[in-house]
Amino acid sequence: MLSETDRRHLRTAYDEAKAGFDEGGCPIGSVVARGDEVIGQGRNQRVQGGDPIAHGEMSALRNAGRQKTYRDVTLYTSLSPCMMCAGTIVQFGIPRVVVGENRTFGGNEEFLRERGVEVIIADDPDCTALMTRFIEEKPELWAEDIAED
Repeated sequence: MLSETDRRHLRTAYDEAKAGFDEGGCPIGSVVARGDEVIGQGRNQRVQGGDPIAHGEMSALRNAGRQKTYRDVTLYTSLSPCMMCAGTIVQFGIPRVVVGENRTFGGNEEFLRERGVEVIIADDPDCTALMTRFIEEKPELWAEDIAED
């Protein structure tokens, strides 16, 4: 069950994803929050910055800056995390992840859960619609983003 805070932060992640789409990039956005407070947000910028590891989650964490601990934050992401981002979540001890959707990309929910991370799938129709549109319009860019030939 999503709280009002969860809904608000997930909407910010979606807004980041939409901004990335509008910039010609992959529409994946993320937020790192400590309760009501957003400490970092970002979007996939692989295309915009020519950076292969600038996924949405990585950008949000980078924008959050150094933290003494991540054990009291929630990471919100418009799309289920890839293995690189899931590994970072585990590495930093982030205890909770709220995923906008996992229909277009079934990421690594089980990997996270097996390591004690609470994973909530929101099944957000806006997140799903944006990714579906992106995959249909730019299949080659999507394949590049998920490292498929």
